[in-house]
Amino acid sequence: MIPNVGCRVNLDIQRAPGSLVEQYRHIPASNISDIMNRFYCMESSISPYGTPSLAGVAFTVKTPIGDNAMIHYALDLAEPGDILVVDGGAELSRALMGEIMFTYAWQKGIAGIIVDGAIRDVDCLSRLPLPVYASGVTPQGPYKNGYGEINFPVACGGQVVSPGDILIGDADGIVVIRRQDAPLLLELAQAKLSSETVRLESYREGKLDDEQHFAEYDTLLKKQGLQVLR
Repeated sequence: MIPNVGCRVNLDIQRAPGSLVEQYRHIPASNISDIMNRFYCMESSISPYGTPSLAGVAFTVKTPIGDNAMIHYALDLAEPGDILVVDGGAELSRALMGEIMFTYAWQKGIAGIIVDGAIRDVDCLSRLPLPVYASGVTPQGPYKNGYGEINFPVACGGQVVSPGDILIGDADGIVVIRRQDAPLLLELAQAKLSSETVRLESYREGKLDDEQHFAEYDTLLKKQGLQVLR
């Protein structure tokens, strides 16, 4: 069969297990990015509207500029716990989703929405417990001409997202965890969170590791030829 590129749906995908997603849920996106050598964060243009706490697996949609017909189709194909990741080409002239679609998605059990493009009706997201991220807002609505792709790799916020990847989002933004990497990285991410929690609790109690802190950065900067003038 000749592939109908630009108008096709792939339902044969592997999702990261829900139990694994739950173990990542309360780890900050920054901690996860750090243990991946500070890679795989979406660009700051992808901002949260409403509740920023997001965790789930990617269900990807690629749309033509300003057209949301394939997103409507995806709303019925996605499973509870999926996060709709929409590659709208970062175009901001037309909103690809709004309150009606957000409410429908929430009732279907979709765990969140990320749109590399514009949305509208954002005031409703202060009342709707659905994490939604987007790169902009406009009241102007979309076309519904059709075409697009579901569950093929997409570009979103400067990152490639594949169906089944784990997505973790908070007020800082979103980090992408490759499905195949997620089981192996979990222990590192948990250790990073634990280490930072211990340090923060110590600092809040006024117990600073100032000598060690100074020595670490003094050594680092002197390797770069640091000059200290007195």
